[in-house]
Amino acid sequence: MAEDIFYWLALSLTPGLGSILIKRLLDRFKTPEAVFHAPMKELLKIEGLGEKVAGEIRKGPFEKAVKKELSLLKELGGTIVTIKDDAYPKRLKDIYDPPPLLYMRGKLKEEDELAVSIVGSRKTSPYGRWITEKVSQELARHGVTIVSGMARGIDSFAHWGAISVRGRTIAVLGCGVDVIYPSENRNLFGKIIEHGAILSEFPIGSPPEGGHFPRRNRIISGLSIGVVVVQASAESGSLITAGYALEQGREVFAVPGNVGAEGSRGTNRLIKEGAKLVESSEDILEEILPQWKREKEIVQKVETPRPDLTEEEKILYDLLGETPLHIDVLIRESQLDPGKVSSILLNLELGGLISQWPGKCFTRKI
Repeated sequence: MAEDIFYWLALSLTPGLGSILIKRLLDRFKTPEAVFHAPMKELLKIEGLGEKVAGEIRKGPFEKAVKKELSLLKELGGTIVTIKDDAYPKRLKDIYDPPPLLYMRGKLKEEDELAVSIVGSRKTSPYGRWITEKVSQELARHGVTIVSGMARGIDSFAHWGAISVRGRTIAVLGCGVDVIYPSENRNLFGKIIEHGAILSEFPIGSPPEGGHFPRRNRIISGLSIGVVVVQASAESGSLITAGYALEQGREVFAVPGNVGAEGSRGTNRLIKEGAKLVESSEDILEEILPQWKREKEIVQKVETPRPDLTEEEKILYDLLGETPLHIDVLIRESQLDPGKVSSILLNLELGGLISQWPGKCFTRKI
């Protein structure tokens, strides 16, 4: 596994390679190690990969840089999650340009798949702080993980809201996972590691450069079912996150603000353009919970092994679901002999596959 991480890091540290090119390389060569062993002529067949970057790949892997990175990460007590790992967030994996790897401090859990991002202005009013903490707390109490960017203002209040009720929260940084930005969030930084995870796609020591933040915003929305925007000016960076959310097929929510106030123009515009108006966590939950339930049902159908049945048993089993069906309906829909249907239903019930309810009604168990 250590050798595998070595090549993943080597690929991510290769000059000129971004998430989209790495994805194309992995689609073609399957593993990072195979990328470094690929002939120049094969590398040049990759769309968007020029001779300069192909030459950098052929010069690699850069052993010294990778070993230094691994050493620094070990000192931090951090880990790396690659897009091929089971721990990599499933929702994030489905976006157009997922990060090939994530540096992590803290821990991701399966329950973090039910996540909502809360983002907004660095300059906040008492109202903005109150509504952010309130919504964050209420969502966290319902088992929703709160995702944000640990910036000043709304982001920080969102994280603190979840932490205050012992909920889960994830911070996505526009710098390395060893860089605390802004510096006054040192205490918050430590609490997030205790209650969730700090994530970044940027190498150790990466400064909080302006160009990093739009890139990290796609991860914030990518981790989430929906994005909530609180207090945003017309030029707010949180609107970039909302834009990514729309591209990724996520729900977009906005908390309305005072008409005419600079800090309300962005959120009010989102509402005009179709974002759902949020007055409480209920406005969010009524949208995301049905979607979450549908997703879980799909996963269960994919992951649950089909029992070994005869053709006639399959016909009846497939007709059944959570809603009780009367035996007459099963006879009509299956077009099987009534006596045969009764016999098959008894066998399925004895096998623990279906349940019988009063009035000769049946439901599927698994």
